[in-house]
Amino acid sequence: MESAVYQVSAFWDEAVAVWVATSEDVPGLATEADTIEALSQKLRDLVPDLLLSNHVISADYTGAIAVQLTSHRQELIEVAS
Repeated sequence: MESAVYQVSAFWDEAVAVWVATSEDVPGLATEADTIEALSQKLRDLVPDLLLSNHVISADYTGAIAVQLTSHRQELIEVAS
C-alpha cells in the first residue's frame, strides 16, 4: 500500500460547543466531540473503519495509518476600557 497521510480538518462550532471534524481524504468522515482530545480518540476508531468500508485499504491491511489533524478555533475577546 502506498504511504499516505490522511488530512482531517477540525473546527470549533461555538453554537453547539463541539469540535467538528471532516475530511476530503477519508470518505464519509463527519464527527464531533466535546474536546479536541475526545475528537482525536474518535478518529482513531473511525478513520480505519471508514477507509476499510470505502475500500481505500484492504481487509487484510496491517500497519499504521497516518492522520494529520488540523484544528481551527476563533474567539472574540472583550476588552474593558
